[in-house]
Amino acid sequence: MIKTQPPKMDPKTILLVEDDAFIFDIYQTKFTQEGHTVIGAHSGEEALKVLADTTHPPIDLILCDVIMPGMGGFEFLRQKFENPAYRDIPTIMLTNVSEREHYDLAEKYGAIGYIIKANYTPSDVLRRVGRFLAKYEEAQRDGGR
Repeated sequence: MIKTQPPKMDPKTILLVEDDAFIFDIYQTKFTQEGHTVIGAHSGEEALKVLADTTHPPIDLILCDVIMPGMGGFEFLRQKFENPAYRDIPTIMLTNVSEREHYDLAEKYGAIGYIIKANYTPSDVLRRVGRFLAKYEEAQRDGGR
């Protein structure tokens, strides 16, 4: 069986919300090598400040961890979802938290995907992010169906 690669993502400005510096550096490097701009936040509070900051290019995509000091990923996701200015920014949870209720909570607050970091290499994560985003963008073109 021949595996086909998803089309390469157009360059995006990505908000990476990750408190672990080592993990942050890995994903920042991988996404930057692929032509994306990565803006970092290390907590939900910091991520909300980045979203409110208009001095950088608009955020096209958010990758968000769940367990972080201060405001965690789900509280950030809830607040983002409730704010009309940020609600439509596609968000993918990138975490090692894998209980069913967490998937459900992510979906409830509008996440377009959920990736378990430990299950994938950074290259695999990049491909999965591309697939989630392509599916989301296709649904948006088709009227949100």
